[in-house]
Amino acid sequence: MGACMALCSLASCASCLCGSAPCLVCGCCPSSNNSTVTRLVFSFFLLLGTMVSVIMILPGMETQLRKIPGFCQGGTTILGIENQVKCDVIVGYKSVYRMCFAMACFFFLFSAIMIRVRNSKDPRAVIQNGFWFFKFLILVGITVGAFFIPDGAFNSVWFYFGLVGSFIFILIQLILLIDFAHSWNKIWVENAEETQNKCWFAGLLSFTVLHYALAFSAVVLFYIYYTQPDDCTENKVFISLNLIFCLIISVVSILPKIQEAQPHSGLLQASLISLYTMYVTWSAMTNNPNRKCNPSLLSLVSHANTTATQPTASPGSGHVQWWDAQGIVGLVIFLFCTLYASIRSSTNAQVNKLMQTEEGTGSGGEGVVGKDGVHRAVDNEEENVTYSYSFFHFHLCLASLYIMMTLTNWYQPDTTTQAMQSTMPAVWVKMCSSWLGLGLYLWTLIAPLIFPDRDFN
Repeated sequence: MGACMALCSLASCASCLCGSAPCLVCGCCPSSNNSTVTRLVFSFFLLLGTMVSVIMILPGMETQLRKIPGFCQGGTTILGIENQVKCDVIVGYKSVYRMCFAMACFFFLFSAIMIRVRNSKDPRAVIQNGFWFFKFLILVGITVGAFFIPDGAFNSVWFYFGLVGSFIFILIQLILLIDFAHSWNKIWVENAEETQNKCWFAGLLSFTVLHYALAFSAVVLFYIYYTQPDDCTENKVFISLNLIFCLIISVVSILPKIQEAQPHSGLLQASLISLYTMYVTWSAMTNNPNRKCNPSLLSLVSHANTTATQPTASPGSGHVQWWDAQGIVGLVIFLFCTLYASIRSSTNAQVNKLMQTEEGTGSGGEGVVGKDGVHRAVDNEEENVTYSYSFFHFHLCLASLYIMMTLTNWYQPDTTTQAMQSTMPAVWVKMCSSWLGLGLYLWTLIAPLIFPDRDFN
């Protein structure tokens, strides 16, 4: 009896994976809106690929694979069996490039297919919301094919694709953070006004002070560790400019006319944007090829004097520190933004227009109870889609490129020496994205004053 019940349950889940509209017809999926469930599953595909990339780039992975008899070329052999696998390709930065190339192609394919889908009655919406097992097989197939791409110029060319895609994704991250801070501030202020409980205001003040404290502490540490009295002019300019820009947006956000036009704007949003800007500044400086201006994390922890022991990085330098603090922080921010983009329900009209979503429709419902008493996902897109299918996939495509650059520390492959090197283009991409992001946030503050006849609420 137990075996029969298990088989029935497995068959139900199989229909959920292979059906034309899973989460609408089977009870093994979460009780939520269909639009939310779909975004979460696609985000899970992205996170699964990220986990595989992390495993592939772990230090010592190639050494362990070479110990497997008959597996790697040049590794342990078995009599009569020829080792066929190039382990230098399936691990390290080459594997990350190929894994992320496969994910980017997968999401770009769906982005092209889902252009101008208006509601769930469109036949393409069935593909979007179902056939998960087959979509997973497509992703696996593209991934396997990507590992057969010859080295040649692929790594170098794909590096520049990663730079451009990551630049755009950083801007999207900033937009999502602005939206998150806006929603956070609005909800807590409304709770304070409704309950007459000043603890909500105290919470907003505490987080605002915390964000500014972390941001300005970062500035002090940057000047101490990432500048030299007679060197590191670029870093000094980057730190000083972003400090000035953060002060400007903070002052503008609390101006009386700005508050009159946008009552929910304030220092909470400005503090969070300032903190994120300092992270991007730090991330940029860690890619400076001048080792005097870019101390390693190990030297910072051990208080070692790296300026006397580490020469300026040369193009042939093969030392790569895969796991550093800025990379880990970048992954955490990426995970947060990916999850938030999947479940967000915003009332910010400007952000909704930029992100191609409908107002207040991102969160899940309570589901519909079927005759068997099981909660099923709700098709909440019969009239109109709650988000742009095509833009959502394009966002995940850019996220794949950002993950590729983050896991490889934005190092550029050198095809002649098979090494990785820090480059100034990565520095400028990050800094320009931070400046453009700050300009975008400043525009959201002053746009209602410049165009008073338009509705920005």
